[in-house]
Amino acid sequence: MSFVFDIAAAGQQSALGKYNQQVANRNALVKEQEAEAIKKQTEFDIAKFDQRFEQLTGTTKVATLKSGVELSGSALNILRYNAEQAEVQKDVMEYNSQVSQSRKMEEANFARIQGVIARREGKIAALGSYARAGQSLLNIGTATGIIGK
Repeated sequence: MSFVFDIAAAGQQSALGKYNQQVANRNALVKEQEAEAIKKQTEFDIAKFDQRFEQLTGTTKVATLKSGVELSGSALNILRYNAEQAEVQKDVMEYNSQVSQSRKMEEANFARIQGVIARREGKIAALGSYARAGQSLLNIGTATGIIGK
């Protein structure tokens, strides 16, 4: 009679494997959405940085001209240096964003792999239960004399 329970267990193990794979796939989607959010946040941060930098540059130019100094020589070199540093800063922000996005995508890939493994573990467990059910039936058949005559 245990073969009935083994068959029921096999169905449950298979269902559990499918469920665990669905959970892992959902987790992967969440990680991909996080990567996209990081990308959008970086775009926003760079736009705000550009805006603040333009305000700072404008304020500096006005203050320089107001003081009676021409925008040449040292004053112009300072503005040029600041612009170069702003580009470097934006490059660093972009690089850090890409690293974070890559991490999230790797986490998504790993979650999917875990899902595939969970599904296969469920199938293997189900096969084991079916094998036990088959063995139980074989034992019943042998014990009752149905098999072996």
